[in-house]
Amino acid sequence: MNENQQSQMPVKPEPYWRVSSQIQSFPPLNENIETDIAIVGGGITGITAAYLLLKEGRRVTLIDADNILNGITAHTTAKISAQHSLIYATLIEQHGEENAKLYYEANQAALEFIRNLVSEQDISCDFSNEDAYVFTESSEYLPKLQDEIRAYEKLGIDGTFADKTPLSFPVKGAVVMKNQAQFHPLKYLSHLVDEIVQMGGNIYENTTAGDIKKGPPLKIALKNENKNEITCNHVLICSHYPFYSKEGKYFTRLSQERSYVIAVKTEKEFPGGMYINAEKPTRSLRYTMIDGEKAVLFGGDGHKTGQDLDTKDYYEELVPYAEKTYGIKDIPYRWSAQDIHTLDGVPYIGKLTEDYDNVFVATGYAKWGMTNGTNAALLMRDMVMGRDNPYEQVFTPQRFKANPSIKNFIKDNADVAKHFVEGKLDKPNHTLEDVGVDEAKVVEVNGQRAGAYRDQNGRLHLVDTTCTHMYCELNWNSGDRSWDCPCHGSRFGVDGEVLEGPAKTPLKKVDLPE
Repeated sequence: MNENQQSQMPVKPEPYWRVSSQIQSFPPLNENIETDIAIVGGGITGITAAYLLLKEGRRVTLIDADNILNGITAHTTAKISAQHSLIYATLIEQHGEENAKLYYEANQAALEFIRNLVSEQDISCDFSNEDAYVFTESSEYLPKLQDEIRAYEKLGIDGTFADKTPLSFPVKGAVVMKNQAQFHPLKYLSHLVDEIVQMGGNIYENTTAGDIKKGPPLKIALKNENKNEITCNHVLICSHYPFYSKEGKYFTRLSQERSYVIAVKTEKEFPGGMYINAEKPTRSLRYTMIDGEKAVLFGGDGHKTGQDLDTKDYYEELVPYAEKTYGIKDIPYRWSAQDIHTLDGVPYIGKLTEDYDNVFVATGYAKWGMTNGTNAALLMRDMVMGRDNPYEQVFTPQRFKANPSIKNFIKDNADVAKHFVEGKLDKPNHTLEDVGVDEAKVVEVNGQRAGAYRDQNGRLHLVDTTCTHMYCELNWNSGDRSWDCPCHGSRFGVDGEVLEGPAKTPLKKVDLPE
């Protein structure tokens, strides 16, 4: 990346969706309340579920630990597609043809739900129908694409194999899924927020859920000064990472990864369509309109959260790819996302455990939250209402397949143990004087391990680098200016505030030495 390209990169990561949306704000909850259904998490799943249940005439309260629509839903690439890379051949092999077909149908039904709602309510959200492509530039991946097309044929998916794509560069082949879609996710969801308020739903921001007291009735204990509670009949856990994960031991069954996006105004005209490659490193392309001009969202890469110290490089590695394929006029935005993966590649949606009949969880969408998140809301709506849903058993969190779940369970938890031990053995070798402007280092202060970040004004921010979830040692994320946990993926701001769970408690601040 040359100096001119580097100067084009925004200093601060900021998702375009958030800065181009007008979203209502709401107060925190500072009293005890009663409701029928309590929803924790204000992303696509929680907001869609609140909308659906209010339409059913239920009393609904939604809370979010931050501002609504400020988490992963604001950081997506917002493809609305049942084409989740090369997944269907694998699903057939590991889960059987019937379950693979149900997975496809659930995600395609979620797409149709969004498409119909946008049409019926005339929602202005830059919705467009697009074909989706998985392409390869390497001949060695052609057999995988052929396996996927055979899976499409078995499952009745509307798709084909193509030797060419509309892209500006040649490919060896591509799998095409017809009539998928893309949109501006926050314009769509802010419309649903307005509908929720009009129907009498209650929304509270900056309200952190701490624990669930088993009922009946159920009680959600809030982490505020007054130790308030929400008394309810049903709880829907829609926080990206389940805020209540000790039951069912979800922290042993989920892993978190970072991925990266740059929004580029290009020299060449982008043809439309949504694209992702089959090989590594991952490269994803789609367009959106920014200030009346097409901008291409180049996404890619991925690594375990907290396990790569030079995260800034991932943004920078997208730049030469964008330059080579479409040319760069400007890079107005960059951002990253946190993706949660389950042991077997299928989200967990359903009862938290068999012992919690009225507590439901939805998590593990990997990189495909627009359809999986909408499907989760539709499924949980039916479960709350006591209706049969054909997809319930496919997504139930109580499933445990011998292949690949056991293998991945052992691998993921061995990785956690490795990073826990490495963190404890890693001794600081920097001083506060070593920390430059807009830099962070692990230092020793008053005999204590601390994370030091010096902001643009030269002010030092000192925090304890021990994660408040399960006490792993944090690493600095230079690309997004955060302290990240290599064990379970929690993330914290420079002053210790929680950015991503499973952690719920901020980092302790460390005093400057006298």
